[in-house]
Amino acid sequence: MGQYLNQRDNRSELQQRLDAELRAKAAAKSKVEADRPDGVEDSAYIEGTKQTTTLDWVWVLVGFMALGVFIYFIYLVNS
Repeated sequence: MGQYLNQRDNRSELQQRLDAELRAKAAAKSKVEADRPDGVEDSAYIEGTKQTTTLDWVWVLVGFMALGVFIYFIYLVNS
């Protein structure tokens, strides 16, 4: 613990100034991000989209079938 405190005392003025500037930037950035909880300034990008329909299970099935074909292909190549 004493070595850590001693190490902080040996910092140059430039290092101290850079540290203060970086801390100020980080504080300002966190304050800005706290104002927008979802991280998006404008949610207009979501206009014109629709919710998932009742056919979402079909896409899951297609994904599993594609995965099965891929695994089968790997099996054939290694045989």
